[in-house]
Amino acid sequence: MGNMKFCLCLVLWLTLMASSFLWAQKISNVRVEQDPELRYYKISFDLSGNASDEYLVQVVPYKNNRELSRLSFLTGAGIREPISSGKNHCIFWDAILEGYESEGWQFRISSVLSSKDMVLVEGGTFMMGSNDGYDDEKPVHEVTLSSFWIGKYQVTQQEWMKVMGSNPSLWKGDRLPVENVSWYDAVEYCNKRSIREGLTPCYRGSGDNITCSWSANGYRLPTEAEWEYAARGGLKSKGCRFSGSNDISSVAWYSSNSQSKTHEVGTRQPNELGIYDMSGNVWEWCWDIHGSYPSGAQSNPHGATSGSARVGRGGSWGNSAGTCTVSSRGYNYATSSHYGFIGFRVCRVSP
Repeated sequence: MGNMKFCLCLVLWLTLMASSFLWAQKISNVRVEQDPELRYYKISFDLSGNASDEYLVQVVPYKNNRELSRLSFLTGAGIREPISSGKNHCIFWDAILEGYESEGWQFRISSVLSSKDMVLVEGGTFMMGSNDGYDDEKPVHEVTLSSFWIGKYQVTQQEWMKVMGSNPSLWKGDRLPVENVSWYDAVEYCNKRSIREGLTPCYRGSGDNITCSWSANGYRLPTEAEWEYAARGGLKSKGCRFSGSNDISSVAWYSSNSQSKTHEVGTRQPNELGIYDMSGNVWEWCWDIHGSYPSGAQSNPHGATSGSARVGRGGSWGNSAGTCTVSSRGYNYATSSHYGFIGFRVCRVSP
């Protein structure tokens, strides 16, 4: 009976926590206009919320029994960059350019709290892998990705403590990356942080049966392809061997300069997208099960469908330069094990 009361209280607390974040912002006074000649839509709205917070806006066009997502021609306030509360925000959508008929669309519009430490990675196509690295980096193959948000920094111990309540790391410090966490721990963190911020958790299940809802707006681990694309600099890539430079010492804490320990995040130079430590400091858990690369082109791949180990990326304080490249893959890591050289960064779907 006591355990049942505890479970009911826990569910109620989680519900109230999620609701309190949802109530923190509200969209009102929505107006929809359609240009009489070009037929694009203008959606105006007011956004109330905490003055110190920023928000991302999600818009879903719908008509009859059809809803649209992953829109390429949706622009304006809160779509690509977060916005503050205020009146008369405007969003524009062109149904014709999107490939649909122009008439009769209605819109669902909502907002979510934005993390100030995330970077938008615009979708695109890149060549994944390397012919100059280890065997599992081959073959080089074409990958096309949708836009997504990714953490500017590796998850810190301060962020971990705020969500999880305890600190498993071997080296202690608020701005040090959390490490000594398993893949399962990272998944749990993502779901708990999502609930705290009023977002929809991405993960369900347990053990070997964990699944990911790729359309959910909560936090998750990046796929291996998303990680490599972001590490290479996305559409701004300069083709560097390491994330942001061909000079590893400028962007990474690794075996030759780390003094065999982790360092505060963001203390080396960022890459082309303004993301830090994607080479060195700690390895980063990805969603994917390690497996051989396909030879053909892929679109938003999620990795192998079976296997015993998840992929880590980026190298660490204890690795040589050759293991800290943007294409290097770590794979001898059991999902339930804890290592002082593996942490992670979070990712979110782009509205």
